Amino acid sequence: MSQTPVRFAGILGVGSYVPETILSNDELAARIDTNDEWIVSRTGIQERRIASATQATSDLAILAARRALEHSQTEPDELDLIVVATCTPDHPGSFPSTASIVQAQLGACNAAAFDVGAVCAGFAYAMHIAAQMVLSGANRRVLVIGAETLSSIVNWDDRNTAVLFGDGAGAAVIGPVSRGGYLGGYLGADGNGGPLLNVTKGCPRRPSTSSDCSEPRNTISQNGKEVYKFAVSIMGEAALKAMSSVGKLPEEIDWFVPHQANIRIIAKAAERIGMPLSKVFVNLQKYGNTSAASIPIALDELARSGNLTSDQIVVLVGFGAGLTWGANVIQWNPEAKI
Repeated sequence: MSQTPVRFAGILGVGSYVPETILSNDELAARIDTNDEWIVSRTGIQERRIASATQATSDLAILAARRALEHSQTEPDELDLIVVATCTPDHPGSFPSTASIVQAQLGACNAAAFDVGAVCAGFAYAMHIAAQMVLSGANRRVLVIGAETLSSIVNWDDRNTAVLFGDGAGAAVIGPVSRGGYLGGYLGADGNGGPLLNVTKGCPRRPSTSSDCSEPRNTISQNGKEVYKFAVSIMGEAALKAMSSVGKLPEEIDWFVPHQANIRIIAKAAERIGMPLSKVFVNLQKYGNTSAASIPIALDELARSGNLTSDQIVVLVGFGAGLTWGANVIQWNPEAKI
């Protein structure tokens, strides 16, 4: 582990993975009282990816991590910390942590590992932690992953939540850079809102029929109206506070990469901070809400599209159960790694 503080810490590479199985709105409509037009008009979601019966969260995380390591030209044994943001760990209570499972499978023999539980804001939390660890000199290469198998905790007979969620993973490697990088962030929570969006029973570890899991199966419960009101308010507020903390104005932001929960929430947040939709990256139509995985999946797709260029300023912002929220301001310059 490095013990010398560095001036700048940035993203050196990104990667993502989504399962092969696609669940369309029409397929959902064959099971529950809904239809494609209703889902798209209210959420913007057209389809979502579903993990196979043999895939746990760590399996998705490992595939995304390998792509991020390749993109950053980092070997697993160069990592000295792995942080996994997830609300669907392989084992109940993260016992052991999903990050530890990832560490073993990657062969990252020099890395410490732990999970972060901030649900849909988890990646923003994990990014902030990773950047501070690099800036302090405690770590030199940190792998940050957002990964979820939300299909394992969805009640597929509940039309209010079944249409929203999907599975996937995204990852980023954080390390020293010669300029820019992680400019700053803003994190928050309000535990009084916990009952608005929660999971209360059972066991999320696949397969759901395992004898050590109680019935009824662990599923997501949501007060949709109240969560929507919270999200519309906090998305813009968190982004503005993060920008203000680093002296950036909305017009100086090149890309806004929000948590992919609902197209109406995203549009309202962009409007609040004065961000034109042409600068907002959206891919929830393909994947739905993948919780902690949604921001890194979106960031990876933006980076690989060729539209994210050197030294551009990116704002990441997420909100979720807890209630939690977080935003990161990043100057994109992976080529400046040192």
